Amino acid sequence: MKKDTIKITKKEILSDNWYTLHKVTYEYLNKNGEWETHSREAYDRGNGAVILLYNTANRKIILTNQFRLPTYINGNDSGMMIEACAGLLDQDNPEDCIRKETQEETGYKISKVKKIFESYMSPGSVTEILYFFVAEYNENMKVSEGGGIPEEQENIEVLELDFDRAIEMLYSGEIKDAKTIMLLQYAKIHNLV
Repeated sequence: MKKDTIKITKKEILSDNWYTLHKVTYEYLNKNGEWETHSREAYDRGNGAVILLYNTANRKIILTNQFRLPTYINGNDSGMMIEACAGLLDQDNPEDCIRKETQEETGYKISKVKKIFESYMSPGSVTEILYFFVAEYNENMKVSEGGGIPEEQENIEVLELDFDRAIEMLYSGEIKDAKTIMLLQYAKIHNLV
């Protein structure tokens, strides 16, 4: 798809409360060589980073558990989600962001991270690219209890789980977060734990 097959003709802000929701009208050159007019909404919340902390020696991983309103609205009775540590980039590069988020959310201070891939998580409606990382951890890296930043109203529970138990939770539906599922599958495929 070349850029000259898309022409944005109108862009309206529908909401600029937390992040930005745009309504975009554009012309699209279809495969028959005809121009079509489309109108879509796109939510711009910035880009983010996510990490799976793993300990090969004891076959454990670190995940988090926190309330997520959109899941509650869509049928998750408790609204709680078990997830890999993640955060928005804000002004940071992905590596700096994930090191900072890891310490804030989990209490582990890591220095060496490995980027494994990046992905659009919901390309039909959200602009976000998510950068995926893995890193080894050990008890010597624990500098605090974690739990997030109170000023940001983060109430994060840190979970240290056996890797095999986490995989079972994926298949039982206890873990339903896409980024976490992707990281657990990566860890399994690449024998990290």
